[in-house]
Amino acid sequence: MLKITFRRIIKSGYTSFRRNGWLSMATVMVATLMLFVLGNLVFLGALAGTILHSFESKIDVTVYFNQDATDDAMMAVKHDLEGLPEVKDVAFVSREQALVVFREKHKNNALIADALNELNDNPLQASLNVVARDPQEYGAVSDFLLKKNYPAVSKINYFENKKVIDRLGAIVGTVRGSGALLALFLAFIAVLVTFNTIRLAIYTMREEIGIMRLVGGTQWFIRGPFLVSGILYGLIAATVTTFIFFPITWLVSPKILLVAPDFNIFQYFLTNFWQFFAIMVISGVALGTISSFIAIRKYLKI
Repeated sequence: MLKITFRRIIKSGYTSFRRNGWLSMATVMVATLMLFVLGNLVFLGALAGTILHSFESKIDVTVYFNQDATDDAMMAVKHDLEGLPEVKDVAFVSREQALVVFREKHKNNALIADALNELNDNPLQASLNVVARDPQEYGAVSDFLLKKNYPAVSKINYFENKKVIDRLGAIVGTVRGSGALLALFLAFIAVLVTFNTIRLAIYTMREEIGIMRLVGGTQWFIRGPFLVSGILYGLIAATVTTFIFFPITWLVSPKILLVAPDFNIFQYFLTNFWQFFAIMVISGVALGTISSFIAIRKYLKI
């Protein structure tokens, strides 16, 4: 008997969904728009995480020495850094090596080449390139150098790189926050539209509801179809949104690869398809169910 009742509730909810065809379509479209923004936030989070990780993995600590620093003083700093458990490798670059690398890098720039030729002295500094075992450990390495306050050390470049990373993280956080606010606003609109759709369905079926009351229909037998309609709105919107992202991610993937070579958005979508679909379904169904429940509590008095 329970199984038959459940089937009738689902059938009645589907009938109500079809009966309000254009209104149901409008409701699904609004819910789809909200889920589309939510889906973009998921991809934005993955892209931002990849970019930040890429930047962090390329950061190293470069310790520059004063031009009058002695070899013993520089090797002492190198030896101390090699003894740190956070440090994976320390490479010494002499002033002469730095000049060779600089010349090779700017060999096509005649102005720089002429300026170097006119100088009687090497203007570059010897340095240590420090590679940590974990990008998160660079802060500890830099703090160690600051506490030691080596007289031979002229500058540590980590803090300049850290500012860039922090600024990028702040920008990403702002974009995520703005996207979340937009998603919340659209969710409110979707709830409002779904709420009014269910309210109209209740008004349209008022005679049928009255008959069900007279014949002894239970509370959830009468309310159930409207909840089913709300779930259908969210489920269809989630399905439509998910499949919209197939062509979109495929089209934008080459363009994003130009900016972030480590992030293939189409491959990410395919790899995480079921997780992404689950997020869309849970969000869409929750949206439809909450909207329907509010409308039922307010307008369907049994």
